[in-house]
Amino acid sequence: MADSDPPPPSDHGGLPNAVHHEVKPGTALLRLETTEARDRILDGAWWPRSRDIARELPALVSALSAHLGPVTRVGLDAAAWDELPVRLVIDDRVVHIESFPVGDDTVLITRGDRDHFSLLVVPPHAEPAAARAAIAQALRADNVTGAGQILIDTGGAHGA
Repeated sequence: MADSDPPPPSDHGGLPNAVHHEVKPGTALLRLETTEARDRILDGAWWPRSRDIARELPALVSALSAHLGPVTRVGLDAAAWDELPVRLVIDDRVVHIESFPVGDDTVLITRGDRDHFSLLVVPPHAEPAAARAAIAQALRADNVTGAGQILIDTGGAHGA
């Protein structure tokens, strides 16, 4: 194979080999397309290290803002997190936090006033192999499976 040839496809459920081995708690992976259509269920995945949103959210919002522009609002499942504030100041910007008792294993990110992105949230306690499989499924361009079902199918909902 010549040096300029692309690497062969990964056999790890859709993540390139290097990424597959480096994915660990604290990781956010996104698959974003510039398109008017919003027909996918999930735009990416996030594997926080803990259930402390004040500690976990700043890194996610900073990373997303670098690619999407300013994040104005974050929607979370109230039952999945310890003590949810109504707002946080992240990178000198106020980010409003909305909580819902939905239990859908996602976080909703709002850019501006109407541009929404939905990310699968892998539980912090998930086993690494299950978390990687869940992230890979969420990132698939043809994915039509909801976050909760992905976690069930991959074993990502279970762990220590």
